[in-house]
Amino acid sequence: MTAPQPTTSGPGPAERGPGAPDARAAAAGARPDIPHLAFAVTGVRPLEHAAVPTLALRLALTRTGGGPVRSVLLTTAIRIDAARGPHEHADRAALAPLFGQPEQWATSMRPLTWAQLTTVVPAFDERTQVDLPVPCTGDTEQAVRTYFRAVHDADVPLELLFTGTVFHADGAGRLATARIPWDTEATCRLPAALWHGLTERYYGPGRWLRLGGRTAERLDAYGAAHGLLDADRGVAALLDAAAASAEIEEAAWTR
Repeated sequence: MTAPQPTTSGPGPAERGPGAPDARAAAAGARPDIPHLAFAVTGVRPLEHAAVPTLALRLALTRTGGGPVRSVLLTTAIRIDAARGPHEHADRAALAPLFGQPEQWATSMRPLTWAQLTTVVPAFDERTQVDLPVPCTGDTEQAVRTYFRAVHDADVPLELLFTGTVFHADGAGRLATARIPWDTEATCRLPAALWHGLTERYYGPGRWLRLGGRTAERLDAYGAAHGLLDADRGVAALLDAAAASAEIEEAAWTR
């Protein structure tokens, strides 16, 4: 397992021991039986034997206050925090469609949504860990795939935003629920080399190109009409024809 850089999460400092009072919750008048949770990413690895390329983020949950947890229905939004990315050696031409020219990056870089996951966390008292399976399939958002290719082997900053429901026992021992605060989050850095190695293992060194149904049918028809054996050759032929047409047009203008 590759360990990302240490992370912290809200709400509240993670160093409080289990059962310790949460100052913010106490100030808000919350019941003392409601569990207060902290989150941290402790590792990342390729998920073995998965049908599609998948990275597993190891997520640690720590109870920092309240009573034991019966279960958690956890929703995690995973985003690339591009503003914190290492772009000194990135492919600037590849990043331009996403964020514009380098002189614009200070204001144009925005988070890129990668995935939203729903996870059921089993009962625990003080601490537990679960895997968050993050798909790296060909239909992943184009912006995410472009970003990974642009930064080469650098570490990609990830931001995890949590929402969901915590199931616990109230003061009378009855099942109760509580919402995870909206500002609960964690961060980590993912080596881009893991993403590249995993996707190449499944798909080879080529790249996915997502087409609409009608466009794919037209490409197939073009290939059949011109004796082209696959989509790659069809796209290459169309690009060559477009380049030749552009050269002819440019030559006409320069006469």
